[in-house]
Amino acid sequence: MSITDQDLVIEAAEAGAAVVRSHYGSSLTRLQKSAGDFATTADIEAERAIIDVLRTARPDDLVLGEESGRTGNGDNDRTWLVDPLCGTLNYAVRNMLTSVNVALRAGGQNTVAAAADPFTNEVFWTDGAAAYVRRGGSDQRLAPSAESRLVDVNLDPPFPNKGVFSAARMLADEGFIEQFRPRVVSTTLAVAWVAAGRRAAYVTDGHLSDSVHFAAGIALCQAAGCVVTGIDGQPMHTGLGGLVVAADEQTHAAILTLVANQRPRTE
Repeated sequence: MSITDQDLVIEAAEAGAAVVRSHYGSSLTRLQKSAGDFATTADIEAERAIIDVLRTARPDDLVLGEESGRTGNGDNDRTWLVDPLCGTLNYAVRNMLTSVNVALRAGGQNTVAAAADPFTNEVFWTDGAAAYVRRGGSDQRLAPSAESRLVDVNLDPPFPNKGVFSAARMLADEGFIEQFRPRVVSTTLAVAWVAAGRRAAYVTDGHLSDSVHFAAGIALCQAAGCVVTGIDGQPMHTGLGGLVVAADEQTHAAILTLVANQRPRTE
């Protein structure tokens, strides 16, 4: 291996980000996937650029791509999770809130990961031990902070736990209004922002195991020292699932209390 995994994940994310930037503002063909969900030519070409980088350096690894699915015949327990453009709807209407996410899962754990912002030229990355942001070739260690009190929530479906939790209902809770200020950017770039101290927390419902959208952000937050659990406070991918990422224990406990407020009262 002439290139380390941590350098490779950054190179791959940057390759995808370059494609996303190059298509911005152009006339984009939309490829419908399901009701309310589509890909664009930028998604397809960015994923192709990312996979080309990965295949050149690691031909024996598996790749799970948002658009192309699982490819490769490797049996070495190494899988790259690729989300070439998280925030496609934002991007399609010329909103720059997007992220290019790449993560490596090996031995059942996300080891290295990168989330690139195509429009700020920032790459949030982790080697599995610590988390950093790269700007202009210089790396700065990420430091979570709840000082902003900004909490980003995902309001997009699916909502597998809608009977006991809804992000939309949480926003109307007086306890939320007293403590936090909501943000909805509709891209998992906001998960990386928790690791970077730009958000106090991030909350979403959903089953996120093997999610190409969330793998990089979760790995970044764990390496940065954030508190990362499911929406019921259980370890990731157990219990109800979903995701609560918080900059510190106090913020995490406050979010879990707001989630619990939606549970039916028992006498």
